[in-house]
Amino acid sequence: MSESLRVATLNIHKGLSQFNRRMVIHELQEGLRALDPDLVFLQEVQGVNQRHERRFATWPLAPQHEFLAGVEWTHAYGRNAVYDHGHHGNAILSRFPILSVHNEDVSDHRFERRGMLHCVVSVPGWRRNLHCVCVHLSLHERGRRRQLDAISGRLEELASRGLPIIVAGDFNDWRQRATAVLERRLGMTEVSIARHGRAARTYPSLLPLFRLDRIYVRGFSIVSSHVHRGAPWSLLSDHLAISAELKRA
Repeated sequence: MSESLRVATLNIHKGLSQFNRRMVIHELQEGLRALDPDLVFLQEVQGVNQRHERRFATWPLAPQHEFLAGVEWTHAYGRNAVYDHGHHGNAILSRFPILSVHNEDVSDHRFERRGMLHCVVSVPGWRRNLHCVCVHLSLHERGRRRQLDAISGRLEELASRGLPIIVAGDFNDWRQRATAVLERRLGMTEVSIARHGRAARTYPSLLPLFRLDRIYVRGFSIVSSHVHRGAPWSLLSDHLAISAELKRA
């Protein structure tokens, strides 16, 4: 029975490098395998893109979450944005069985489709199931406030029962307001803030200035957290990956 978890989050920019210059989905797969996390929270995952299929000779035929998962992880996908040539959304990859999947539409308006992907995961040997939520919040302050309220509303009852929870993703939190909401309403802790005093700089990947990507946890002690700067990660998306090692409290 393992008391520890390795967790990572990354906005994969639909499998393209910064400025959409190169297809990097194959390198992303290698990078995730090298990180070897138990749980991966991914945003801007391309379920289907017929234009990219025509543009790139080695574009995977499988949806990106399935391609990245390979045989190492089970997977869940929440489709958020749908257009004439495809769709994209959030995904969770898990080394452990995923018992249930719910994707809630938290879009603030029809021009910016957002979802909250909630998976219940069974970790072998744990008495209680783990609740995992992958998010990609709005670019606009009003939308983020509403989405944080929706996340808190969905998870408050679980938090009151003392269940373990991880909420991770791209928060687009330019004003650094998400932490106070999730601390107050859910008793959650952000891994980089806990270990280093501030959220990690993750955007843009080549010269990270903004602290947009987060891993919030409840029911864990935080052993370590890392932002993966430099090659290869700075070349694989417009965001940097964050990872953490957690120990069940």
